Amino acid sequence: MAMIGLLHPGAMGSCVGLTLKNSGHEVLWASEGRGAKTRQRAEETGLTDCGSIDEMASQCTAIVSVCPPEFASFVADHVWGAGFKGLYIDANAASPSSKKQSARRMESAGARFVDGGIIGLPARDRGRTWLHLSGVRAAEAASLFTGGPLEVDVTGGDVGQASALKMCFAAWSKGSTALLTATFTAAQNMDVFEQLKNAWSRIGMDFAKAERDIVRSAPKAWRFAGEMKEIAHTFEYAGVPGGFHRAAEEVYEGLRGLKDREGLTADDVWKELKAKEHSGDPGASGTNVR
Repeated sequence: MAMIGLLHPGAMGSCVGLTLKNSGHEVLWASEGRGAKTRQRAEETGLTDCGSIDEMASQCTAIVSVCPPEFASFVADHVWGAGFKGLYIDANAASPSSKKQSARRMESAGARFVDGGIIGLPARDRGRTWLHLSGVRAAEAASLFTGGPLEVDVTGGDVGQASALKMCFAAWSKGSTALLTATFTAAQNMDVFEQLKNAWSRIGMDFAKAERDIVRSAPKAWRFAGEMKEIAHTFEYAGVPGGFHRAAEEVYEGLRGLKDREGLTADDVWKELKAKEHSGDPGASGTNVR
């Protein structure tokens, strides 16, 4: 049994924590600065509160980071700054270049770094969600996750490979939802929404599923915005234009006001995004479409 730190037990982090618990480890989390929902998830998952990241760094032989991508580098720096010398598994949705930078800083401070990328939704059953790992210590990290429900796959290669896979997967799975959200909102704004539904139904598109995907994603859009920025960086790093996912970031950022909202409808999403749009010239006429 190992003592493993978890930063932080959000929806996906709780799945990670449950897997570590099921694998026979004691899992610590740091309550300092965390909200009531995070505390509730930690208690429900059976995690042990160690108070602070500094205390976690002093007690744990391994730490797993699962947080919004915009905070990933800051959290990593806090951990190595606290003197952590163990195994650090960065499972955040960040670009390969960002992971490589964190790895250099972490390893120069005496810790061991593993790149991770999670594909799938927070799961309670096995065979649904995978943690992909890369880097020299990937197999060592994988040995900590044996009890499910999270599945583990050693992608192989250097730090950055697991994140490259995650970024490419999310580029479609979440990027396509952003495109649909923007398309449906534009159709609403120009009063051709029903006609668009009819046109797409003729070619066999499952319009109802598309709406469900949009509504399911909207409360999490505040997290997806940062992920779209990381995907744009990844594409540019790979020599591919990143502009599409910068626009997707803008779409998700426009839905930030729906954070963690329950009982949403598709109309709520269209209205929220429309309210955030800037007035502009939609074409040669110079007329604002509203």
